Amino acid sequence: MAKTEDVAIFERNVAKALGDGQLRRNLRSAMATMSQRRRTLFADTEAFEQLRTLGQSIRRRALSQLPELLEQLEQRCTANGIQVHWAETAAEANAIVLDILRRHGATRVIKGKSMVSEEMHLNHFLEEQGIEALETDLGEYIIQLDGETPSHIIVPAIHKNKDQIAHLFHERIPDAPYTEVVEELNAIARGELREKFRTGDVGVSGVNFAVAETGTLCLVENEGNGRMCTTAPPVHIALMGLEKVVEKLQDVPPLLRLLTGSATGQPITTYFNMITSPRRSGELDGPHEVHLVILDNGRSGIYADPERRTTLQCIRCGACLNHCPIYTRLGGHAYGHVYPGPIGSILTPQLKGLDEAGVMATASTFCGACEEVCPVKIPFTEILRMLRNEAYARDESEHEVQGHGYRYTTVEALSWKSWALYNTSPALARIGAQMLSKFGQHLPMIGPLKEWTRVRTPPPFAPKTLHELAQQRGLDDDR
Repeated sequence: MAKTEDVAIFERNVAKALGDGQLRRNLRSAMATMSQRRRTLFADTEAFEQLRTLGQSIRRRALSQLPELLEQLEQRCTANGIQVHWAETAAEANAIVLDILRRHGATRVIKGKSMVSEEMHLNHFLEEQGIEALETDLGEYIIQLDGETPSHIIVPAIHKNKDQIAHLFHERIPDAPYTEVVEELNAIARGELREKFRTGDVGVSGVNFAVAETGTLCLVENEGNGRMCTTAPPVHIALMGLEKVVEKLQDVPPLLRLLTGSATGQPITTYFNMITSPRRSGELDGPHEVHLVILDNGRSGIYADPERRTTLQCIRCGACLNHCPIYTRLGGHAYGHVYPGPIGSILTPQLKGLDEAGVMATASTFCGACEEVCPVKIPFTEILRMLRNEAYARDESEHEVQGHGYRYTTVEALSWKSWALYNTSPALARIGAQMLSKFGQHLPMIGPLKEWTRVRTPPPFAPKTLHELAQQRGLDDDR
């Protein structure tokens, strides 16, 4: 992608989102509810801070020994009967999934919610291979019907209201009556999906936590569709990024508390699935095969840099999105990538490269709201600042972010050198201040000045410089 193309696309997406009054109203309503629920659950700020510190320490401890824990996870899973596959890229992960499906003659896949599958663009890939991939999470099902991608990592259809969903169901689901009653809409979706669960050849799910100590795959959900996807079909494929591993089973409860509370304001979700093996002799349900696909896709590069590594602490709760002044006004689609909001702004440029997704690092006001609510204390602003610097870094960098320096231009470099010379030369600074005080109000608003003042009032320049004011008061320049 050309270095200015990503910027132009983002600007068009932003303009479109800001001009969509219905989208703004939908987001405002949903975000206010989710934020309030979280504040109510974590009303004891001291206890919440202690829990955050514990969550941060658990994730940091896991990342500090990530290679060893991944090896242990593979050993435990294999001993339990789970087949483990490693994928360096999304293309390799898709190929692994396709191979499993073809070995079983599968033509229909039923999917639980998985952001890693979105990262892999798995649905599109399978459709090209003639395999139906049906989303069963209600939010994912809604946006799949409408041909969209998730707008939020926890609530995929957060950008739609019930009226829009009612019209969508009536138009896209055969014989579905028009209704705006939420319970009736849920029943329509349930009726469509039940038969799919029964006839699905393979189930696909994500993984919220993978426990190295026991070889257990943990899946958090509210609807029961995840349990159906992982038990009804004869084959279950679990997809996870390599950072999802934790050391011990006792690490899961505090992380689960932080995840559910930060995401939806729930003490715990309706379902918490712990998958340790395929169906064993004498058991009445469960898949005959369980496969775990562990995806790298750029994560090992992030892991190699101690400063960038903190990005991988994320537990995908979505709290940073719910409180970000940028996301809450634009929604997820404006970002143009799988992971939106603050976590997307620090993760995506590192996974895909600054030259392809570096503009996401500019989608921040540096207000720090994301850091304030992050349950594992990811230093968002530090990482964003580093990524912005990397975008303009001409020389080799210690961070080695792919595509670093893609926004470097000779004109801008000379501009900053001129600025540095101006501000380190008293004579030049004095002449410049005098010129601005006399002629600053008449500067032509062209180029960058025109763009900057398009949404800002130009600041008035003082009629006298600080030196002149000091001289009027009889003060020496040296004082």
